[in-house]
Amino acid sequence: MAEVTLSNVRKSYGAVDIIHGIDLGITDGEFVVLVGPSGCGKSTLLRMVAGLETITGGEVRIGGRVVNDLDPKDRDIAMVFQNYALYPHMTVATNMGFSLEHRGGSNAEIAERVKWAADILGLAPLLDRYPRQLSGGQRQRVAMGRAIVRDPKVFLFDEPLSNLDAKLRVVMRGEIKSLHQRLKTTTIYVTHDQVEAMTMADKIVVLNGGRVEQIGAPLDLYDRPANQFVAGFIGSPSMNFLNGTITPEGFSAPGILLPLPEAEHGHKDRKAVYGIRPEHFFLDENGVPAEIILVEPMGSETQVTMKLGETLATGVFRERVSLSPGATIRVRPDLGNIHLFAADGGQRLN
Repeated sequence: MAEVTLSNVRKSYGAVDIIHGIDLGITDGEFVVLVGPSGCGKSTLLRMVAGLETITGGEVRIGGRVVNDLDPKDRDIAMVFQNYALYPHMTVATNMGFSLEHRGGSNAEIAERVKWAADILGLAPLLDRYPRQLSGGQRQRVAMGRAIVRDPKVFLFDEPLSNLDAKLRVVMRGEIKSLHQRLKTTTIYVTHDQVEAMTMADKIVVLNGGRVEQIGAPLDLYDRPANQFVAGFIGSPSMNFLNGTITPEGFSAPGILLPLPEAEHGHKDRKAVYGIRPEHFFLDENGVPAEIILVEPMGSETQVTMKLGETLATGVFRERVSLSPGATIRVRPDLGNIHLFAADGGQRLN
């Protein structure tokens, strides 16, 4: 295992800058998730750590060793790809042991390591099958097995679950996290799915346009996003935003006046964005009026699309409620969970 350090790492294609000077420290055994929208540079950054992309500037260290000019095979990393990248003409066992065979391992050593990995991943009954005889989840397990037999210093995962159906993704999410807890190998995991990031990571790195927006533990990013971009990206359903003005009476948005914590009235007459997560609305007969647009019962909760003044917002209510589109309810925002952002630039104000 090893720590990974990125210092002012940059990537350009000609005159086009893709990665803009990223600094990141990953401690030994940590599970770090790079998350962001498509095109934000997360996969490019991962491939630079792996040695599959050249580094335009800056420095990448793995275990204290600068690896900028090392080939991927010399970096002591193992990568799991989105498309599994299995050899179709090889059995599961041969796929898993191929890298060891390529490095000159003995047959006995290869068989022992393959059996060890197969037992961990529940692949022992499948060792004689070919990839075409496996389900998507089984293929992904084989790809993971091929990575762990090498006992690398660092695991790199590039959107490994994106080809799986929703139910299997949840299962595999748990399996990858469980594998990390067992092996404690330093892991960098790329995804565009913020639910994967929240449930799996020790630390999340939110990327946008080749720059780091915020780094922190999942709940730190959820509870105290540094800016409006992070606030809108982390959390599902996403945070509600209302544009308006902070006044002595509260937050004035088009067609509605929303309550503010007493401490925030000091920003009076400042243009701002009022952020509130769907689960931080409560039904309250003394709350602000909201017209119901859409009701979606989820079983354990009810998701409601509603109109607050002139702005559409989402509320999630735990109680069983009987609501109908067109009706008016009254909701109260939890004052302890109000987020205020600057109207220009989106930086956090409170």
